[in-house]
Amino acid sequence: MWSHLERGSSPVDWCESNYSISPLIAEFVNTVSNILFFLFPPVLIHLFQEYSKFFNPAINVLWVLLMIVGLSSAYFHATLSLVGQLLDELAILWVFMAAFAMFLPKRYFPKFLGGNRVKCARVYRLGLRCVAICFLAMFCWIIDRVFCDAWLSISFPYMHGIWHVLIFIASYTALVLFAYFNVSEERPEQKPQLKYWPRNDFELGIPYITIKHPCKKDYNIAI
Repeated sequence: MWSHLERGSSPVDWCESNYSISPLIAEFVNTVSNILFFLFPPVLIHLFQEYSKFFNPAINVLWVLLMIVGLSSAYFHATLSLVGQLLDELAILWVFMAAFAMFLPKRYFPKFLGGNRVKCARVYRLGLRCVAICFLAMFCWIIDRVFCDAWLSISFPYMHGIWHVLIFIASYTALVLFAYFNVSEERPEQKPQLKYWPRNDFELGIPYITIKHPCKKDYNIAI
């Protein structure tokens, strides 16, 4: 059991050279590239105060779980231990399960999959951006694994670190979209609105959801 906590006990080793930057951190860039998982969730918790108060406070669980994903991933890449690998994978599964439990709609699918959700143009653009970033993130993950020697030959074995940045952006964007759809499905009278921070007219900012017509919070909603 204790051997699984040892550095390098994981069978997975990414393209980045081990201990090349710091004698204490196995994959330095892959470790510090998880920084967004710590910086953004507190901001999102603040931005989603209205959503949490008037619709579902469980949204904050998802932001906290994203922080746990970042912490687990950083620990794994810093140590390359088997325990770190398992914590990283389990944390990701917990985000998926919590999001599924929270956002599963009564009618199951958005309009383009046969449901009845309505997308405004702004939400549609955010959805396209989310999908594009997700595919780009997966592309970075794949080429890091498949073409590691090529990246090493040009001294840039950091595509997995870029994956961390892109997949966080894609993940929180997807959660924002599902939060919007969830209100639209369950409480359309509250008229959810997609906004951006720091300026609402800057669509490359941080997206969040506000409630146009708040009503009494339903304490029966929970994950």
